[in-house]
Amino acid sequence: MSANSRLAELGITLPTPVAPAASYVAYLRSDDYLFIAGQVPITGGEVKYIGRLGESLSLEEGVAAARLCGINILSQVSAALGGDLDRVVSCIRLGGFVNATPAFTEHPKVINGASDLMLEVFGPVGKHARAAVGVASLPRGVGVEVDAIFRVR
Repeated sequence: MSANSRLAELGITLPTPVAPAASYVAYLRSDDYLFIAGQVPITGGEVKYIGRLGESLSLEEGVAAARLCGINILSQVSAALGGDLDRVVSCIRLGGFVNATPAFTEHPKVINGASDLMLEVFGPVGKHARAAVGVASLPRGVGVEVDAIFRVR
């Protein structure tokens, strides 16, 4: 089954890619590699999941925020590949950043929201290496940001 078909099966319509918020590009292709800049949980132009894990955001909200970041990553990948997600050879790496209190320790569970989405959409091609780290703050006060590297054809 194609990645686009899996998205439809999951009931996911990719949004218009979010424009960069500062002096960078949303994605950059270098040979067979596609680098996706950090994506935050924005939908319909509205920033979602503002706050800190372990304070104002629950673990479940963090997972949902990471999944939304993953959807925005896929939107950028789709834009970079002319809408053809089947050109993805592999999801190489996700970098997950969790805005959390010092006592919060469930960063990997939060970033599973994005990781699980890659597996649901790409199947075995979606397996990847990953980092899930806690940070003191993130842009726009969001709880989660995720970046990605893909190998593409």
